Amino acid sequence: MPTPTDPASPQTVLITGASSGIGRATAQQLAGRGSRLVLVARGREPLAEAAAEALAAGAQAVLVRPADVTDEDAIQAAVDDAVAEFGRLDVVVHAAQVMAYGRIEDVPREVYEQVVDVAVHGTATVARVVLPVFRKQGAGHLVVVNSLLGSIAAPLMGSYVTAKWGQLGLVRVLQQETRDEPGISVSAVQPGGVDTPIYFQGATWAGSTGRPPPPVYSPQRVARAVLSTLDRPRRIVQAGLFNSLFTAGFRLVPGVFDTLVGPLLQRMAMANDDVPPTEGNVFESKPAGNATEGRWRSI
Repeated sequence: MPTPTDPASPQTVLITGASSGIGRATAQQLAGRGSRLVLVARGREPLAEAAAEALAAGAQAVLVRPADVTDEDAIQAAVDDAVAEFGRLDVVVHAAQVMAYGRIEDVPREVYEQVVDVAVHGTATVARVVLPVFRKQGAGHLVVVNSLLGSIAAPLMGSYVTAKWGQLGLVRVLQQETRDEPGISVSAVQPGGVDTPIYFQGATWAGSTGRPPPPVYSPQRVARAVLSTLDRPRRIVQAGLFNSLFTAGFRLVPGVFDTLVGPLLQRMAMANDDVPPTEGNVFESKPAGNATEGRWRSI
């Protein structure tokens, strides 16, 4: 993996999913380093709030660019603006994602496909736009926020599991395809349960919204894992104490894993709040629900 850019010098960093959760926490952490930030998400109002927080935390400058990661023209425009304003683009943190709960047979096709599109096609869109910039510069780091569910499977989360498995496969391909450029890094960060609004913002056809399974980590803790990856580039970074244990169980004792995962998910990863079917924020931003933290106690 390449030598990291000197963290003591200000970096230009574009963050997708910057209006909520891990993306917003990462913006705050990078602001503390005096970075120049380009914040991307669908909703302008929560992006403006995130920008104000970043400036207060010490960001050298902040650009706000509302865009959907599946809209290549909009992402291209955001990257072009970053380069025009700051002269270069050092880092892209791709944290945008939506979620849906329900059995595969119950989740409407268009909802299922949108969840997968944001992760897989959204990541491909970001890569198509930023990698040529990195190649021209001879340096750059793309960090994709993946998930523990990119390595294991769980019932009622089929669209998200498909999205994250596909996204991780794409990250591995990108790592292979950039081996010819020693200055370019591509990394994946895999969190476990994180206290963010995505669980109650998501779509559901399961009769309930979700909740992060324990142990629940703060978005700031995951953001620190992202920054450590920028300082010391690695291919895949686990941001969950028991991620490796869960992955080993899924691979080595699949029968036992499958017997336990359903009851455990129902008890520990569903809010059991009796809600009717809803598309949540899958197709459009819901600014009122956007925030850095969710509603759960974290470590």
